[in-house]
Amino acid sequence: MRLVEEAQESESRTQQLADRAAGWLFYIAVAAAIVIAIAWTVAVSFNATVVERVVTVLVIACPHALGLAIPLVVAINTSLAAKNGMLIRDRIAMEQARELDTIVFDKTGTLTKGEQGIVDVETVGDIDEDQALALAAAVEGDSEHMIAQAVREAANDRNLDVPGATEFEALKGRGVRATVDGVTIHVGGPNLLSHLDTQVPSELTAFADRAGENAQTVVYLVRDDAPVAAFALADVVREESYRVVDALHELGIEVAMLTGDSEDVANAVADDLGIDTVFAEVLPEDKDQKVTELQDQGKLVAMVGDGVNDAPALTRADVGIAIGSGTDVAVQSADIILVQNNPMDVVRLVKLSRASFRKMRENLAWAAGYNVFALPLAAGILAPIGILLSPAVGALLMSLSTVIVAINAQFLRRVDLDLPSLPGVTAPQEARPAD
Repeated sequence: MRLVEEAQESESRTQQLADRAAGWLFYIAVAAAIVIAIAWTVAVSFNATVVERVVTVLVIACPHALGLAIPLVVAINTSLAAKNGMLIRDRIAMEQARELDTIVFDKTGTLTKGEQGIVDVETVGDIDEDQALALAAAVEGDSEHMIAQAVREAANDRNLDVPGATEFEALKGRGVRATVDGVTIHVGGPNLLSHLDTQVPSELTAFADRAGENAQTVVYLVRDDAPVAAFALADVVREESYRVVDALHELGIEVAMLTGDSEDVANAVADDLGIDTVFAEVLPEDKDQKVTELQDQGKLVAMVGDGVNDAPALTRADVGIAIGSGTDVAVQSADIILVQNNPMDVVRLVKLSRASFRKMRENLAWAAGYNVFALPLAAGILAPIGILLSPAVGALLMSLSTVIVAINAQFLRRVDLDLPSLPGVTAPQEARPAD
């Protein structure tokens, strides 16, 4: 509730401009009324016609339309943002989002799920992938390690029938061991193989080499002291991230990634997603410096992050965007909060910002153009040919201009914020892990 109150109190630059223009219009109307009163008094002497002209000018110049042109759009913008999971804390940042040319994403927890997932499986002998996963899930059933969670999740995703395991034992620094259907099963990394002093089949060795080149973790399934399967694990890229990068490119925005991971891991994720710029092995205290580097190149930069370490970069960026499920420090440091923890909302944010600014310009153009056209008519510029606007007609025109501004603002609700509508953006059938 406090954040919503802050959002309501903040004003955009366009709103400030409209407020000043409405103030100027007041003085212009008063000055015009004085000039018209003098001119008509000189021309026809002071009578009811002079009063009528002055009243008509003041009625038509009432700055209702100009004063409402921006607030109406802002109200609808805020409503649409909230419905699409975006909480605007700083109105200026929302307005700036339309001009962004670079968006920097923190990798872990933003572009990726921030958790290990099985991305590939290799088996040898008489065991297939499903059997290997089922056995591994059985052995890992009582483990709280993140690798164990990844194995169990992979088995659940495939709806595998996981057998029961007994005599579970954690082997410190090596893996786990249990008995499944009377057979001893081990699951662990290279240290487990060294401990068991077992020969690794060439197929699994080649698989491990490929995984190592892609900065992936490899664990082995050993049945009766013989390795029969290997699993490659990595921080799984969100399915939405592919669509986000594609959509931002369609909008003419470069995408950068910021991470403390090694260059191999960062480049693997960046190549898979098609990211333009990669900052790898960045220390937490140096993240904001990378944002500054981009700004020094003349770019308008947004930062998307969720952690305590992202807070300085969120503050440094021209537009700070925090993932709602992130830390309180990140949320407090950001200008805009994505409540639903969905990176696709970044694209919706840019599209909504551009559409809102377009409506603001249209409303300002109409409100200003109406006065440029109507004031001379109210002053009696067409009086020589017998055309004079009465105060009643002036009031009608003034009301009509306000109604038109209100209707045009409502058209903002029709803006399409769905990503599938963007050219060239396709939704993957399933999550595509980093190679």
